[in-house]
Amino acid sequence: MARQLDEQIVGRYPVGQRLRVLDVGMGQGTQALRLARAGHQVTGLERDATMVAAAREALSAEPEGIRERMRIIEGDGRDTGVHFMPGSFDVVLCHGVLMYVEEPDPLLAGLARMLAPGGLLSLLVRNGDALAMRPGLTGDWPGALAAFDTTAYRNRLGLDVRADKLSTLTATLAGIGAPLQAWYGVRVFTDTAADDAGTPDDVEALLACEERAGRTDPYRGVAALLHLCGVRG
Repeated sequence: MARQLDEQIVGRYPVGQRLRVLDVGMGQGTQALRLARAGHQVTGLERDATMVAAAREALSAEPEGIRERMRIIEGDGRDTGVHFMPGSFDVVLCHGVLMYVEEPDPLLAGLARMLAPGGLLSLLVRNGDALAMRPGLTGDWPGALAAFDTTAYRNRLGLDVRADKLSTLTATLAGIGAPLQAWYGVRVFTDTAADDAGTPDDVEALLACEERAGRTDPYRGVAALLHLCGVRG
């Protein structure tokens, strides 16, 4: 997914331009730090105090130049209007967040308002059109049958959350003035791998297959996750 995001950034902005990036629900700050290391000005917004502490600890170990390019705010992604002025960012990331939000449309509308004209909104969501894949591939036939008729599922943390359909998000992005420009599948072949699985010897070939499948029909349509890129008009 990082490669896909980099591809979208390179395709939209001059090489070397320092972008203003907002990472909503940044977690431990892995993606935010990666972009700060690349030279961008990054703001991380996270409501979980434990995650905020972990992100601040990770940031404290970075060189001074990177620390100066990144700020961390403890807060809710639905309150971006409280923290920032409209049009304050060139790129807004919302990765792994929508599944925890019962009504995602107001959140997405608020994120779109944070974008400058031509800005990029990057979403990573659970694929609501392919929820039967994981139970089906692991032989959980009752679970697979039940998954066909719902967008609700239980994630690996044991939490009951919601998946999103490509068609629904396409309509939502158009309605908030950031229409879909590109989309990719993420974890097409590797979704059933154990969380504690080690790195395979052929990891480069694995990544090449995932990258190819993630941008190729029909494979990307059955990926565990979808990466959507909308652009503010």
